[in-house]
Amino acid sequence: MFKRRDRLPIGQVLWQAIWPRGGWARAAIYVKHRLRRLPDTPRKISRGILVGVFTTFTPFYGLHFFVAAGLAFIVRGNVMAALLGTFFGNPLTYVPIAVVSLNLGHWMLGSRMDREVDENIFGKFFGAGEDLFWNSWYAVTGHPVDWTATAIFYDDVFLPWMVGGIIPGIFTGIAAYTICLPLIEAYQRRRRGALKKKLDEIRRKAAARAAEKKAREQTKAGVASLKEKGHG
Repeated sequence: MFKRRDRLPIGQVLWQAIWPRGGWARAAIYVKHRLRRLPDTPRKISRGILVGVFTTFTPFYGLHFFVAAGLAFIVRGNVMAALLGTFFGNPLTYVPIAVVSLNLGHWMLGSRMDREVDENIFGKFFGAGEDLFWNSWYAVTGHPVDWTATAIFYDDVFLPWMVGGIIPGIFTGIAAYTICLPLIEAYQRRRRGALKKKLDEIRRKAAARAAEKKAREQTKAGVASLKEKGHG
């Protein structure tokens, strides 16, 4: 019989989503380990990392994996590397990414945050989500729909974030590519050297065992020949 696992309290689940068990440093080490061992060329892996990091500067939260995979396919990068690259976006970097992208986006568009409607960015995210949920229900039940919160979210958050996140996303992605490419190349060269050394050692041992076996057979043959001569 299977032993039933106790469910974690909701607070602990939410906390682990923000701060994983072992901390973000351990998570970063795991991602680095996985990236280095991907079975692909260093350039493809680095291109995947580039688009994965770039994706974290877009406002498509909840869809970053799909966006990163699509971009990796377009630039012929490693899809798994792109998915791992999205871990650049985490609770430690979300705030600076949002601040830079939103401020740059509003500056480029010549607009500003509508603080009179809602000063909280997350409130605007939730407002758009509530619009989607309730208006879908209202469309089925025949009630009038209201997309005011979604319009505010689009004008104040989504469009400025999308426009403002392009430039820092590209620069950060290129920086990640520039840093990761030589590191991955060096790691793969070192790993190939270690594997070649191990394979040469296996071949050397196999050759030694074959030579030893041949020598034993020759010895046995010599002993048998001497016995035959002795009987003769």
